[in-house]
Amino acid sequence: MAEAAKLGEKNWYIINTYSMHEQKTADNIRKRIASMGMENEIFRVLVVEVEEPVLKDGIQTGKTKVRNLYPGYIFVEMIMTDKSWYIVRNTPGVTGIAGSSGGGQKPTPVPIEQMEPVLKRMGMVDESMFNGYEVGTRVKIIKGPLEGTEGTITSLDKKTGAVQIKTLFFGRETVVDQDFSDIERI
Repeated sequence: MAEAAKLGEKNWYIINTYSMHEQKTADNIRKRIASMGMENEIFRVLVVEVEEPVLKDGIQTGKTKVRNLYPGYIFVEMIMTDKSWYIVRNTPGVTGIAGSSGGGQKPTPVPIEQMEPVLKRMGMVDESMFNGYEVGTRVKIIKGPLEGTEGTITSLDKKTGAVQIKTLFFGRETVVDQDFSDIERI
């Protein structure tokens, strides 16, 4: 269970925006951070996009397209203060902040357990993510050819991010090598 967010702590928040305007709104937030000197309170602004192959008649064309995994949403990592909250919510393109019930009530942060898969899909792994993983932890592979496969960690190297997972593959126990950013806890 996640601990309650403490005042002055860095947390992730979900920002609502108009669908198809996520990048423009994220750029507006970044410009406001720089122009108002908020780099010590508002840290990362993410639009979660992935490249996907373009298919024609079920065959890859060699081209890729960018797909937004969360249309209408931006993720912002910040320390929630009156000033940071004001700057983000009053940025052009921002329609609201998820978890804010209005009436001046500050929004609820997203628990790191829920942000971890989002960050991993973006290739953003930091040391704190390793805390909930050890030999014996049940995981699911979230990227690559074995996506959706479940197994148990048999080896974990926190320095390189290399993970070995014991899983059932064609009815046999098999150990597969994965990158830490390709797994999530079940």
